Amino acid sequence: MSHSNLGAYNIEDLRLMAKAHLPRAIFEFIDRGTEDDIALANNREAFERIKLCPRTLVDVSKRSQEITLFGRPQPQPIVIAPTGTAGLLWNNGEVGMARAAAAAGIPFTVATNSMTSMETIAAEAGGCLWFQLYMWSDRRLSHQLVERAKGVGFEALVVTVDGAVAANREFSHRNDFSVPMKLNTRLVADVMTHPRWLAGVYLRQLLTRGTPRFENYPPEIQDKITARTFKKSILKNDSLNWDDLRALRKLWPRKLLIKGTLHPDDARIAADCGVDGIIVSNHGGRMLDSSMATIDVLPAMVDAVGHRVTVMMDSGIRRGTDVVKALALGAKAVLVGRATLYGTAAAGEAGAHRAIDILREETDRIMGLLGVNSVAELDRRVLELPGVSAKSTVAVMPLRAGQQTI
Repeated sequence: MSHSNLGAYNIEDLRLMAKAHLPRAIFEFIDRGTEDDIALANNREAFERIKLCPRTLVDVSKRSQEITLFGRPQPQPIVIAPTGTAGLLWNNGEVGMARAAAAAGIPFTVATNSMTSMETIAAEAGGCLWFQLYMWSDRRLSHQLVERAKGVGFEALVVTVDGAVAANREFSHRNDFSVPMKLNTRLVADVMTHPRWLAGVYLRQLLTRGTPRFENYPPEIQDKITARTFKKSILKNDSLNWDDLRALRKLWPRKLLIKGTLHPDDARIAADCGVDGIIVSNHGGRMLDSSMATIDVLPAMVDAVGHRVTVMMDSGIRRGTDVVKALALGAKAVLVGRATLYGTAAAGEAGAHRAIDILREETDRIMGLLGVNSVAELDRRVLELPGVSAKSTVAVMPLRAGQQTI
C-alpha cells in the first residue's frame, strides 16, 4: 500500500519528528532504556558488528518477503510489538497503529498497558491481533484479562516474562513522569513548549475520554491505579514462575508465546510447558541494563528449540538490514516497537504506515543486493559474523537458487 513519505526516509527521520512533537518527558520514556542505557546501546552495536556477504549476478526480479507465521501468510516478516504509550503520542494512537498493521497485513500486539481497550481496538482496527499479558500479583485479575482476550478473538497471547521487578528508569524520575500521566509543575513547563501536542493529544483526550488511563485494567482497579502504593502492590509480579505459564497454557486455547527470555535453558523449559512461540527479547533495553544484546543470543536460542517452537526476536530493529540479519540467524519474524511509536508520534496512523513501509522497502532492497529472492534463502551463509573471516564464510557457501557456476 502506498502512502505519503511524510518527508521521512528512514526510521531516524521519524524519530526526530517524534522528538520535535513530544514533550521531553514522553519522548525520553519511549526513546531511552534504563539506568545508563547500556543495554540500549548494546542492541545497536551488536547489529552493527554483523556484516552482510552478498552474491552477485543472481536474478532477483521475483523478490518476496512473504512468510507464513502460525499458519497465516503475511507479506513481510514483521509484527508490531506491544507498546502501551501510543495513546500519549497521538490521539487514538493505538487504534491508528493497529489500522496501519491491518492494512499492511501484519499482526498488531495490544499491550496490557494500552490506553485504549482491547475491545475498541478490535472493533475499530481489525486485522490479526495478539494480546500481551503482564501477570499481576492477583492471578485472578490476570486470568480475567485472558478470558477477555479470548472472547474478543485475539489470535495469540504473548506473556511478558522479563519484568519480575520494576525497571530503574531514572530519567523518568528526573522528568517527574509516570504512567498514567499526571501533570505537575515540571511537566506543565515541559508541555507548554509543545502546544500542538497539548491541544491535539492531551486536551483532546481529556475532552473526549477523560484522563488517560490503562483501559484494559479491570474496572475495580482502574480508578485506583494512580495511587502509587496501590499500583506497586497490584503490579508486583516477582513470584511469577513456570507454573503460571503452565496454568496459562490450560486457559488459552490458541497460540501461546512468551516474550523476554534470553537463556537457552529457559527456552527449553518454555517449550516443555507447551508454548507455540518464543520472542527472544531484552525488552528493548528497558529492563535489565547491561543485558546481552538479543541478536547475539538469538542463534543459541534457535539451536536450542527452533525445531520445536517458532522463534522470533525484538530489541534494536531500526533498518531493513536488521530485519535481514535476524532472519538469517534463524528468527521466523521480528517484532518492532519504537519504530512504529516514532511514526505514530510524528503523524499518527500515517506515520505508523510510513514506519512499516520504510522497513518493507529497506528489506526488499537488501534482499536484492544480497542476491536472494525469498526469506527462506536467508541463513547464516549471508552473514560475516564476528570472529569468522569473510574468506572462510565464502569458501563454504554453497550456491543458492538462481546462481550458476561457470
